[in-house]
Amino acid sequence: MEERWTDLDGLRLYARVWERPNAPQLVLVHGLAVSSRYFVPLAEELARSCSVLAPDLPGFGRSTKPRRTLAVAELARALEAWLDANGVERPVLVANSLGCQFVVELAARSPTRVAGLVLIGPALEPRTRSRTRWVARWLATAFLERPPLHLVVALDALRAGPVRVWATFEDALRDPIDGELGRITAPVLVLRGEHDPIAPQAACERMAAALPNGRLAVVPGAGHALNWSRPRDAARAIRAWLEEAE
Repeated sequence: MEERWTDLDGLRLYARVWERPNAPQLVLVHGLAVSSRYFVPLAEELARSCSVLAPDLPGFGRSTKPRRTLAVAELARALEAWLDANGVERPVLVANSLGCQFVVELAARSPTRVAGLVLIGPALEPRTRSRTRWVARWLATAFLERPPLHLVVALDALRAGPVRVWATFEDALRDPIDGELGRITAPVLVLRGEHDPIAPQAACERMAAALPNGRLAVVPGAGHALNWSRPRDAARAIRAWLEEAE
C-alpha cells in the first residue's frame, strides 16, 4: 500500500493506494464519520486483481477539515476533483452506506465520468427519512459486525468531530437520491448483506429496479459493513459483476 497526498483547492486529501499496472481502477468511497481505513480489508482483497484507490473525503480521516461542513453535493464535487488531480479517468466507484449518496450524485451529474458503481448497503432509502428510525437501524448493526470495527468507527468519528458528522447526516437526509437514480447510465451493482438493517431487501430491490442498468446481489448471513466483516465475499461478488459488465 502507498500513502498519497493530493493538494486540492486549499485542501490536502489523504488516500491509500494499491497500484496494479494495466488493471481496472476501483475507487473506494467511505460513508458517514469513517475514513478509508474502513475499507482496508476489502481493498486488500480487490487489489489482487485491480488497482485500488481509497481517499479520505474532506473533513474525514487524515484529510484537511474545512471550517464548515461540506454538503453531499460538495463532497461529490471534491471526489470528482480528486479523481481529476490523480488522473483517474473512468473508474468503478465502490461506496458503502452514506458514501453511496456521494457517488450517486457524481454519476448522475457526470454520467460519462465513471465506468460503473457498486453501492454496498446504501443508506437513507427514500421511505425512511426519520432520524430516530435511521439511528436505531444504525445501532442495530453493531450486533452484526466484528468488534474491531467498533473501535475504527469510534476513532474516525472522533477525528471528524460530532458536529461535522451530524451536519453531514442532516444534509444527507435532505438529499434526493431517489431522483438521481434514473440519470445514471453506467452499470450499477447494489450489494447488501442478508441481515443489513440499514439497507433492507425491499429498499435495495426498489433501488436496483430504478436504475437503468442496475442489479442486486445479496451476501448470505452478512450485515451492513461487508467491506470490513465479509471482505472476501464482497470482493467475490464485485469481481463476478465486473466480469459480466465488461
